[in-house]
Amino acid sequence: MKLRAPCSLLPPLVIVFVLLFSDTPSTSRARQSVKPSETKTRIAIIGLDHDHVWGLLKDIAGEPGADLIAIADTHPELVSKAKTQVSATVKFYSEYVRMLDEAKPEAVIVTTENDRHLEILRECAKRHIHYSTEKPMATNAADAREMERLASQAGIKLMVNYWNAWVAASHDLFHAVKSGQVGTVQKIIVQYGHRGPKEIGVSQYFADWLYDPVKNGGGAIMDFGCYGAEWALWLKGRPTRVYATVTIQASWNWPYSKSHVEVFGPKGSLTAGRDYLFFRSAAQHGAGTALYGEPVTLNSLPREASNPISSFVRSIRDDKPIEDPVSARLNVQVMEILDAALESARTGRAQELP
Repeated sequence: MKLRAPCSLLPPLVIVFVLLFSDTPSTSRARQSVKPSETKTRIAIIGLDHDHVWGLLKDIAGEPGADLIAIADTHPELVSKAKTQVSATVKFYSEYVRMLDEAKPEAVIVTTENDRHLEILRECAKRHIHYSTEKPMATNAADAREMERLASQAGIKLMVNYWNAWVAASHDLFHAVKSGQVGTVQKIIVQYGHRGPKEIGVSQYFADWLYDPVKNGGGAIMDFGCYGAEWALWLKGRPTRVYATVTIQASWNWPYSKSHVEVFGPKGSLTAGRDYLFFRSAAQHGAGTALYGEPVTLNSLPREASNPISSFVRSIRDDKPIEDPVSARLNVQVMEILDAALESARTGRAQELP
């Protein structure tokens, strides 16, 4: 597999991958016993300095099968904010290991700096506690592989949360591609990004580590490049050698936010965003043809496929595997691609995947 990337990691960032994909699906090997249907899954949160946590708190509150029992964080202001949004029965801890031992959650939601993901999973694996973290899985492929190994050894579920896994447009695009609507995929273009974290108003707590190359792992290439690798792997499988082209444009320097993926084949193209999907047939041409084609009516998603908490709880309670694109196996491969991109950017040379 050949990978080409620019020598600079500064935004705007464009990474071009030339890949041959296999269609081997990823699998989950968790081995947790099935929970009784009437029992709620006891959930704890680790970290409040990732801004995604506030949406996840709403998802937990709206999930009948979830019971938020504890939160661990060291920031007094964030703890005070969280207390206004959760039940008075939720216990707060400054040390997450103590929380794991005393509160004894069945599952944790990790919303911390990316470089802490392995450390926290190691403690959860010792206690056989299911684990979900915000994307990306880690700051490098070595940590991601160790996370997958530990989770498999402990028999726990391991999920990596991406917002695009829970919207109808993504699922309908995936099924359209798999049904052959555009034919054999020849090219994928993924544009995910915005003006920059500070420019869009992220909290100072989030910004403090998001701009740190160690804690985050690499700026926009980690924050948004993971989406492009996720899409490529989800749609085509693990790359092996030259076949199709994936262009990942991940930026913190656009004048507006973009969450846009285009898939091209000999029969036409599909274009998806957060809440839209377009199809343009190869037969459509001429002055009256819309750039992206005609809108496709989106299918509604069941609750367990519409948000990360419901999906995670269902996987635990029904002992179902974590499915792509939020599975551990797929996300180890995401980190392998991003590692190769970072090394290619550093050296100016193409990199082979392990």
